Amino acid sequence: MRCVIARFPFDLTKSGVLEPMKGVKPEQVFGESVIIGRRHYPVKQVGQVVTRQDRRDFSAGEVVRAMTRLGFTCRSLPRVATVPARVLSPLQRASAMLGVPATV
Repeated sequence: MRCVIARFPFDLTKSGVLEPMKGVKPEQVFGESVIIGRRHYPVKQVGQVVTRQDRRDFSAGEVVRAMTRLGFTCRSLPRVATVPARVLSPLQRASAMLGVPATV
């Protein structure tokens, strides 16, 4: 399959990705990942190994599109919904520190 990563064309095949990734230890995943075999690799690590380019030269999206088209499973970390912290008044904060509910 022909794909463009960092403005360079590559002819990638599934075996062409599996072979260079053999023996490569996965780094810790902080964002999007690709499942190759039974291992989860960061997409930037896979892109670097397969294309032999610097990670700063391509986006994670380019690699995700290419790996998805080759049949690999790509995942992203679920976004955690942030709940705004409840602002306590000085009286409520002092009561919480004492373990006594504040009565207002």
